[in-house]
Amino acid sequence: MTIPMTDLDALPLLTRLSHTQRAAIAGVSRIETYEPGTRLFEEGGLADQCWVVLSGCVMIDTVVPPRGRITLQSIGPGELLGWSWLVPPYRWHFGATVVSPTRAAVVDTGALRVLADEDPALGYQLSLILIDALLNRLQATRIRLLDLYRNPS
Repeated sequence: MTIPMTDLDALPLLTRLSHTQRAAIAGVSRIETYEPGTRLFEEGGLADQCWVVLSGCVMIDTVVPPRGRITLQSIGPGELLGWSWLVPPYRWHFGATVVSPTRAAVVDTGALRVLADEDPALGYQLSLILIDALLNRLQATRIRLLDLYRNPS
């Protein structure tokens, strides 16, 4: 299903973009729904799309031998999932699994890179959005590490 502009216009994540830029992104996006247990991508797989979670929850994970797959972080409504599509060789560094019924805007990132190349202002704004998401994830990881390694006394 194609993505309604009202879905993109309502996302705080995309407020930096003009209506025209959001419309361009809508043109390379679609809405999908996922049931719990759906595996969206695997570590090392081709990163050819990204998601903006509209409702529900997705867990980011990684494989830690010999423990197996461990959860690193949850992604909820309004958050961006996936930025490995931005830098070659376009491979996922983690995996992701849906944990509650989820509705998401799915973006064709090959087409998005073309749009960004054709419109440097859009490319710049997308870079800022991705950097902001990256910094938020990094800060959340820092807080988890502080909690994990805090002094029990």
